[in-house]
Amino acid sequence: MKMKFSAILTLVALAGPASADVTISHGYSAFGDLKYGPDFTHFDYANPDAPQGGTMTQRQLYGTPTFNSMNVFIIKGEPAYEIDQHLYDSLMVRAFDEPDALYGLIAETIEYPDDLSYVTFNLRPEARFHDGEPVTAEDVVFTLNTLKSEGHPYYQNLLADVVLVEAESDHRVRIDLAPGAGTAFPGQVAELEVLPAHFYETVAFDDTWMDIPVGSGPYKVDTVDAPRTIKFCKDPDYWANDLAVNVGKNNFACFAYEYFVDDTVGLEAFAAGEYAMRVEYRSASWATGYDFPAAQDGWVKQLLIPDGRPGNAQGIWINMRRPALQDIRVRQAIAYAFNFEWTNETLFYSTYDRSDSFFENTDMQASGLPEGDELAILEAFRDQLPPEIFTEPAFVPYLGGPRPSDRAGMREASRLLDEAGWMAGDDGMRRNADGTVLSLTIPDDSRSLERVIVPFVENLKSLGIDAEFEILDPSANTERRQIYDFDLSFTAWQVNITPGAGLRAFYGSEAAAAEGSNNLSGLADPVVDALIETVTESSSREALVTSVRALDRVLRSKHIWVSGWTLPAHRVAVWDIFGMPDEPAPFDFNRGVDFWWFDDEKYQAMVDAGALEDKF
Repeated sequence: MKMKFSAILTLVALAGPASADVTISHGYSAFGDLKYGPDFTHFDYANPDAPQGGTMTQRQLYGTPTFNSMNVFIIKGEPAYEIDQHLYDSLMVRAFDEPDALYGLIAETIEYPDDLSYVTFNLRPEARFHDGEPVTAEDVVFTLNTLKSEGHPYYQNLLADVVLVEAESDHRVRIDLAPGAGTAFPGQVAELEVLPAHFYETVAFDDTWMDIPVGSGPYKVDTVDAPRTIKFCKDPDYWANDLAVNVGKNNFACFAYEYFVDDTVGLEAFAAGEYAMRVEYRSASWATGYDFPAAQDGWVKQLLIPDGRPGNAQGIWINMRRPALQDIRVRQAIAYAFNFEWTNETLFYSTYDRSDSFFENTDMQASGLPEGDELAILEAFRDQLPPEIFTEPAFVPYLGGPRPSDRAGMREASRLLDEAGWMAGDDGMRRNADGTVLSLTIPDDSRSLERVIVPFVENLKSLGIDAEFEILDPSANTERRQIYDFDLSFTAWQVNITPGAGLRAFYGSEAAAAEGSNNLSGLADPVVDALIETVTESSSREALVTSVRALDRVLRSKHIWVSGWTLPAHRVAVWDIFGMPDEPAPFDFNRGVDFWWFDDEKYQAMVDAGALEDKF
């Protein structure tokens, strides 16, 4: 459990003598050694000589089409997620060339015993919020206690293993952890945003508002024009500018985001030079939309940037809170109605692979029959699991065929519905023994999904299901999702490289009962809960991989979603005015952009050629 570079710090604790089993270190890794020693100067993927200045302008993050709140920590409202990206510092930050390592930012060092019964952070006295107030241990206490009691259900589930948070001095905070919290958990706590307690003396934490938040990060909110734009500019007095974790990072003077409800309009704005960087989520646009003059002349580049992280858990989630959808045969039938092969070839230009797993693009993905340690984990639950878990390979979804309505798939779907007691009447509609029609609603706020969902809906209708795809405004869709007022919902969840306690928020029983949680399917299963705890308590990377495979195998057997599609890379279009590290960080693209820089020479050449207005 000891880390390679921590030995020199294990003799004396900052608050007194340290017992022999306490590690004190500049960094933390759930498993194994740290790559960077205590005297490292910058991450290998950072360019310490990167130029400073210029504005990075891009479309909104995560495809969110609007915002009406600056509070990103609660379930209410449509927050501007970029606030989380730029405004707040955390106790520690991840190294994106290591799978599970973090290094001190607000925290100079971390202390923990071998049994991980607690973790202590020693804060840097120079840490400051934007208003000049010091970052203290009391701010950490406020942050964790408030997120645990009043925050978004994601935080409440994540922090369930925090027993007590105590400020031992102005710059030392101790967090007592529940037994079995897991080796990954201290890192997950360490990378949470530290909030200013004094800011919330006059601003309600549990409500939406458009006040300018106070953080301690490198950027401050500069201008806001909700719901269209938000701009962040660098704090000239940023306290941590010269720390090793920030060298070569935060090179832009400003970040500006343009919001587009209609993505077609968003692409047109990009082509006209209204913003300079765009992550492309639509394969059709990637294949055919970049034929405008600036792209043809080479001013705009299309980049495919590899992503070493797990693929997003993307799909159409089936809400098992609905009585009709509690029958696994109905859920299986719904999945057969989605024709991936036709969709991929016709709509996606054969770009994607079908997602099989909830941990796609990793060695944590279950495959074949369970064996060895994975089998041993599952054996403990044999009497609670379907026999096929042990006799059949991990479930792989049916791919479909070359026509919109695949005959083989539709026949199997029809058989399953018959078996489940949903029979087709003279009018072709499926009814149960009570005469109730099988109806499904799929609400969403994006018309870009229509071309994918409408053929799926038509297949459902041909099976006799009364299916409807509803286009809502973003606020209404958010509200519907928070109270689980849907049958099917298309969503993509980001998956951690080192899964841990955060899994409870997506698949745990407590999350299933909490309003606004990430557990859209309503999965509440004691075996899944137990397997999540097995993952959380893993003592080595090898044990983690094995336990996640067991969890993945069981989740796939539950048929809680219609799995989507995956691409282990990011499609990024840029006006060619940026510089990038020669060896980009493999484990996070979104934060990796923080290590790009503005290239004045390229920019001026475009301006002189009349290709781009002088406004960045």
